[in-house]
Amino acid sequence: MDVRALEALRAVRSQGGVTRAAAVLHLTPSAVSQHLASLTRQAGVPLTERVGRGLRLTPAGLALADAADDVAVALERARTAVLDAHQAPTGPVRVSAFSSGAELLLPGLLTRLEGSGVEVECTDEDVPLDDFAPLTDRIDVVIAHRPEGELAWSAPGASAGVRVVPLLREPLDVAVPVGHPLELSARADGGVRHADLAGQRWIAVKEGFPVGEVLRAVLAGGPVDGEPPRVVSRINDFHVVLELVAARHGLSLLPRYTCGRHPGVRLLPLLDVRAGRQIDALVRADTAERPVVRRVLSELTALARKLAGA
Repeated sequence: MDVRALEALRAVRSQGGVTRAAAVLHLTPSAVSQHLASLTRQAGVPLTERVGRGLRLTPAGLALADAADDVAVALERARTAVLDAHQAPTGPVRVSAFSSGAELLLPGLLTRLEGSGVEVECTDEDVPLDDFAPLTDRIDVVIAHRPEGELAWSAPGASAGVRVVPLLREPLDVAVPVGHPLELSARADGGVRHADLAGQRWIAVKEGFPVGEVLRAVLAGGPVDGEPPRVVSRINDFHVVLELVAARHGLSLLPRYTCGRHPGVRLLPLLDVRAGRQIDALVRADTAERPVVRRVLSELTALARKLAGA
């Protein structure tokens, strides 16, 4: 079977359709369809089926896509095997991160790799939870976040085609303006409880983003499907959120390591609800075989351990 056709099948699985697969492969949709048709003829069974106006893989198509993952990994290992085993890994690696994760991790990563010959090309990708795994089709290392305890990265293609490298857990605290009654009461207790938060106005992230799910769980005292918070604004840029909190336009739930330095805002730990987000690096299985990518992942995990320890 043609390796390029197998790659097209993998992309259709991970991207959820021909058009998006064509975009990440830099092909036309017609070319992707031709690859699928060629594979179908060779397989002798349907590999795709129509669902409304879209296309999805049949069980046979999914099985072949899983096998194509193994082929891609084997080819990458073969390429690595011909390199000089004593040669330090060098070359470009594309790394993306959601906005606050980029602020937390990318400066340190670039500093650690400075002068190493590893050329890190950075970009920010702040997307809903289900859209992180498909980014690995065009980005080597995707730094993503999810509510802790939630099994994520279950988008099509994520289970077999994407490896997850845990980086760190970042606690989420209640952000209040300096002088707020909750800050004054927290001085004695060392934090706040979810019952103290009833009736507050909240500044949340947009629907579908991880921190928003954690906020719902916190205000319900644990279950995610509890009473919804009273949200007055939805903003993903935590710098803007900090300014709004400082100006007393609402409270928010913000990451401790990234947002704890604003002079007009205090971050208060939650005492009776565990609130946090898990930050992971997502990498395609074949991409993870490249020595230069392994070097970047090694530096990322070392940096994350240092940040969590501090």
